[in-house]
Amino acid sequence: MSTSRHPVALRLERVVGGDARLLALVMMLPLIDGVFPALILAGALDDPLGAIQVGLLIFGGSATVAVILADMTGTPREQTAIVLVVGIPLILLAAVQAALAPAIGSVLDNVIITRFAALVILAIAAKTASATIGEYLPNPVVIIGLGLVASFDPNGASIVVMDDPALVANAVLAAGVGVGFALSIALGGPYLREYMDIDRFRFGSAVALGLLPLSMLGMAFGQAPLAALVVAAVFAIDLPLERDSSPSDDTPEDDSGPVADGGDGEPELDDVDLEPVDEPDEGTYPGDDSTDTEGRAPWL
Repeated sequence: MSTSRHPVALRLERVVGGDARLLALVMMLPLIDGVFPALILAGALDDPLGAIQVGLLIFGGSATVAVILADMTGTPREQTAIVLVVGIPLILLAAVQAALAPAIGSVLDNVIITRFAALVILAIAAKTASATIGEYLPNPVVIIGLGLVASFDPNGASIVVMDDPALVANAVLAAGVGVGFALSIALGGPYLREYMDIDRFRFGSAVALGLLPLSMLGMAFGQAPLAALVVAAVFAIDLPLERDSSPSDDTPEDDSGPVADGGDGEPELDDVDLEPVDEPDEGTYPGDDSTDTEGRAPWL
């Protein structure tokens, strides 16, 4: 049941190959293409609950689930080791980007960069839902680059590093939540491969990603994406229902009884009661009742 054709994971698999490198690229892609710094500048990590939401949707999400369950091989312990090898640098890079975010934000217009961050998340959600739609959408790097150009404002430039320790802590929390999510998928892989529909979770995750920009722009309540992701996870679990195969006591019985056969599926003639059929004598005309006591016509 866990076989998946995740559009993003398939495209990256053609580029890098190998399950460990594929997982590293999938989880670190938000750091590479600038999505995570854009979310930091847009204020998506201003509180711990928002950091948890970003960690589950950006670093975790359906692509990470698809790679671990459908593409990675080995025992849960081996997969856990791979996740840790990928996750520790991920947490460190997230902390570094959060520490540099105030310096980057000093030369950008927050309103414009927030809109472009929302746009890039919508593009990722569309790419997650459908590979066909994703072919017609620009790469997130292009959208982020256009946002940086459009929001560039050097008037308030300042070199500030780690100006907000709480922001760095929230960034570490987001990355840690994503790594913890990947670890839970790796440890529960034997059960999730049997009972989880990855493609169903992928569509639910795409819906949650689509709600994230709305919450960033104030058009939906802040935790709407997290709620949608939880609902998607619940509906993606498909537990087998126990069915009682024994016949019910209320089933009407067949009164016809068994029919004996001769071994080839045909009923035996000896066991079938045949009633004799009265046939008219040769000299009797139909409809003529004028017969003698011996059953012959009187003229014979």
